Amino acid sequence: MTLKERIASLIAVQGPISVAQYMTLALHDPQSGYYATRDPLGKGGDFITAPEISQMFGEMLGLWLAEAWEQQGRPQRPVLMELGPGRGTLMADILRTLKAMPDFRKQLDVVLVEASAHLKRVQEETLKSAGVPLRWQSQFEGEAGRPLFLVANEFFDALPIRQYVKTPRGWCERMVMAQNGGLNFALAPLPAPASLIPESRAGAPDGGFYETAPAAIALAEAISRHIEGNGGAALLIDYGYGRAGFGETLQAVTSHGFAGVLTEPGKADLSAHVDFTALAEAGRRGGAGVHGPIAQGELLKSLGIAARAEALATRHLVGEPALQTALARLTEDEAMGQLFKALAFLPSAAMTAPAFAEADHAAA
Repeated sequence: MTLKERIASLIAVQGPISVAQYMTLALHDPQSGYYATRDPLGKGGDFITAPEISQMFGEMLGLWLAEAWEQQGRPQRPVLMELGPGRGTLMADILRTLKAMPDFRKQLDVVLVEASAHLKRVQEETLKSAGVPLRWQSQFEGEAGRPLFLVANEFFDALPIRQYVKTPRGWCERMVMAQNGGLNFALAPLPAPASLIPESRAGAPDGGFYETAPAAIALAEAISRHIEGNGGAALLIDYGYGRAGFGETLQAVTSHGFAGVLTEPGKADLSAHVDFTALAEAGRRGGAGVHGPIAQGELLKSLGIAARAEALATRHLVGEPALQTALARLTEDEAMGQLFKALAFLPSAAMTAPAFAEADHAAA
């Protein structure tokens, strides 16, 4: 029985399911879920993330983490954590960069938060010669008393969302139902409680969407709370928006192209644009200082990615045309530079975050 058929059977028993429950099943079902059965990254996969474009991305993030550690007085016994490590490429580039900061690197315990057994095996192979202690967790859990230096790249976009649609009778949750041998969207017959819809959605037109990611919000608050209580820094990078509109952002991607969200669950990646305003608010509730969001291009340029590209070209470590193509793809507004954004959490006592000073000044 296919995953689509099993989801239809579940709906037949319990009734329509939320978009969030559908995403969880499609992405993480142990037998047929998207992340449980494949390596989705790279040219042979369904999409390419920034670490797969160029080593420079991970190198810049490694520098950011090291500078944050320096700014906090070099706290002892730091934990370096990545959420959703993919193939391990980003962590490998970060750890290689940190060889230039041996006092930081030699103390690290590295934790990779990965729910996919398949991807964990890929990460183990990528990082087998990393030379630092490695351990895996299936979900985020900070270690009390230890400063946490965390990075998450294209992780929050894959966390399940709930969708609500404005109708003449109020905001109704969008559900997934089984019909005529397939899956279709439908609206709940009764409006959602008013307490679930923020005041900022009051001006939505009929047919407008409100998307919320409860798991992402809870996770951001937990990360912030740990950093405020134990020290450290978090850098969250993803594609998303700083101010929510009323459009739908849920999408399915396979073979580097878009697909129907409900067409073949388990065969396509599902994601939604990240609401950075909601993550920032969650960070503030957790108590940490919140910095940004800023555009990915601004972050990387502030950290010196152009100089790094020039150095790599001068040393002939990477061909210059390939370097310039990668640099443009990571930083230019027409590519990933503006759509992707970065948000940082640091202890509230920290004056600013590396590369965020200009944004912090503008917000003051």
